[in-house]
Amino acid sequence: MPRTALRICPLCEATCGLTLTIEGTAVTGARGDREDVFSRGFICPKGAAFGQIDADPDRLRTPLVRRDGQLREATWEEAYDAVAAAVPRLAGEHGPQSVGVVLGNPNVHTMAGALYPPLLLKALGTRNLFTASTLDQMPKHVSSGFLFGDPLAIPVPDLDRTDFLLLLGANPVESNGSLCTAPDFPGRLKALRARGGTLVVVDPRRTRTAALADRHLAPRPGTDALLLAALARTLLVETSATPGPLGEHLEGLGELGAALGSFTPEAVAPACDLTADEIRGLARELAAAPTAAVYGRIGSCTVEHGTLASWLVDVLNILTGNLDRPGGVLFPLSATDRAPGPAGPGKGFAVGRWHSRVSGHPEAKSELPIAALAEEIETPGEGRIRTLIAIAANPVLSAPDGDRLDRALAGLDFMLSVDPYLNETSRHAHVVLPPPPPAQSAHFDFAFNAFAVRNQARYSPPAVPLEEGRMDECEIHARLILAVSGLHGAPPAAVDERVISDALARAAADARSPLHGTDPSAQAGRLTGRTGPERRLDMMLRLGPYGLGLDDLLKAPHGIDLGPLRPRLREVLKTRSGKVELLPEPIAAELPTLRAALADRPAALVLVGRRHLRSNNSWLHNVPALTGGSNRCTLQVHPQDAARLGLTHGGRARVAGDGGSLEVPVEVTDAVRTGVVSLPHGWGHDRSGARLGVASAVPGANVNQLLDGTRIDRLSGTAVLNAFPVELTPLP
Repeated sequence: MPRTALRICPLCEATCGLTLTIEGTAVTGARGDREDVFSRGFICPKGAAFGQIDADPDRLRTPLVRRDGQLREATWEEAYDAVAAAVPRLAGEHGPQSVGVVLGNPNVHTMAGALYPPLLLKALGTRNLFTASTLDQMPKHVSSGFLFGDPLAIPVPDLDRTDFLLLLGANPVESNGSLCTAPDFPGRLKALRARGGTLVVVDPRRTRTAALADRHLAPRPGTDALLLAALARTLLVETSATPGPLGEHLEGLGELGAALGSFTPEAVAPACDLTADEIRGLARELAAAPTAAVYGRIGSCTVEHGTLASWLVDVLNILTGNLDRPGGVLFPLSATDRAPGPAGPGKGFAVGRWHSRVSGHPEAKSELPIAALAEEIETPGEGRIRTLIAIAANPVLSAPDGDRLDRALAGLDFMLSVDPYLNETSRHAHVVLPPPPPAQSAHFDFAFNAFAVRNQARYSPPAVPLEEGRMDECEIHARLILAVSGLHGAPPAAVDERVISDALARAAADARSPLHGTDPSAQAGRLTGRTGPERRLDMMLRLGPYGLGLDDLLKAPHGIDLGPLRPRLREVLKTRSGKVELLPEPIAAELPTLRAALADRPAALVLVGRRHLRSNNSWLHNVPALTGGSNRCTLQVHPQDAARLGLTHGGRARVAGDGGSLEVPVEVTDAVRTGVVSLPHGWGHDRSGARLGVASAVPGANVNQLLDGTRIDRLSGTAVLNAFPVELTPLP
């Protein structure tokens, strides 16, 4: 008889609750969980395809070990023996900096990816960390670090209470949101308008989100920071900047006006290809709204001035008095966050505490630009990366110049991938450790609850038992940590117990902790949970701000609602001044480059990416239910540009950029503005050695091959993946 099980969807940032239908151990259906306290039954095509994703025949079921140049199936013992024999030896011979670690996007969608990579990095002792953040949201981390002293203190729009929402470079109707965890984002936008609110979308494409808006502005791509600077300058000059109660928590307000003085609407309008009246009117409308929120995402992050744009988003929220205010933007409080301590100055935030070996890129949030990975492998000398550990990462497709990185990976002394697929990157590995399908894994959203538009806590035990021959993903990580630490063969539970012991000892010694003065051993004995990760989750909940425990979540399978977001700026601030530092020195030092952009002559044609509702970067293209339809790798071109260049709908074109050229099918559409073409991210499944049967049948083209990795946002090290110049040539 079929049965049902609840599961939080791990396929995007919306974290919707699912009800799975299970026959035996197979997931045969998925629908939205109507009783879920957060998603209330909402589901998108990705969640509905959960069963196909779970049962994908191309998912690896046993480890692979390279023998005689070929990856062959092996036992878990053989795989970890190979890791233990290679990584400590190579690190000992060449030093800890000869080891690099790459963390891909799916890490933040699993418990294992949240709990174990920090322990792995500590065990390795390397500073060569590269993650998907420098292909996505790092500008927001850096700007938040400068403003608030904590790169993880990212305010999110209070979608359910705001009166005015300004979206820049974001298409949440198709992406389901990002750094703003909100199930049923489309429904929340419709509810905003239904209650009389206003939605304004700034995007060079007429996206499905733009179609819902009261007003859609389509500026020239890459000019978000200029537009935002003009909006802020208008507020400051017209004295409509009203921080209100925020004023006592601000530092640098007076200097901000002078720093932005040259960004008048008239000066900015030609670069943005908007009118000065449009810019000034938007600023006034933003200031006049009873409550308002400004939200910028990947389109405003993955451009040349991404950190300045991210900073200016929150400058606008501050100048209008909407930071830390219901209906504005607020800081979520996750159930596993540390219990808030007393307000006061902190250690602050800085970038550039160390630099990459070859090009001298500064670190940001302890990460180096993933665009620099290939040169760190290729370039001889002390500290050259010879060993690489890639966890749920496919940078051959997701990072600039995948061809160069492809060649570099082939020259490594040793590479390990933790990945369910043999994909364009993991095919280079000497060892591949495959995690089980999501139905066989427990789930708690450590990362995304910190960006949720409503405080809540939900936990999903495994929906089906672990298949024979599989290894739980958390155990895979724990054993990996032991193998690279010289402790190969020790029980994996020792990793979790050490974390628990150390954390409880710190809590007992911390006067701010609810466990201050208690016996750590006794507290450890009170923890519940069948596994080490569950015990760690229980501990984090007990140490958190709500006094919850794992048993509370198990008794509430549809989740626990912890209420709307509330003002808590004083708890969040960790700057050295103890205030919001509106004009930090690194930002001020970068503003001249933005001023110089006012005089730039725009390229005739620039490229932007696009999101698909039935896709997520490169890792869902092997699912039959999510292929076809609008989820296609086509080059969108405006009819006027197509006519000028001799392109036809359904024809083909060669598109060329700094890093190379591609041949792609053309889609003529007025969904993009003139001077702009669009090609989606994550395609290019045509490399030999990968085992992705569905994806390779319609491989698409890797848009990032048009880049050579030299275009980056200097403050954050984030690759410029949008608004870069290209040339088009029609093909027969």
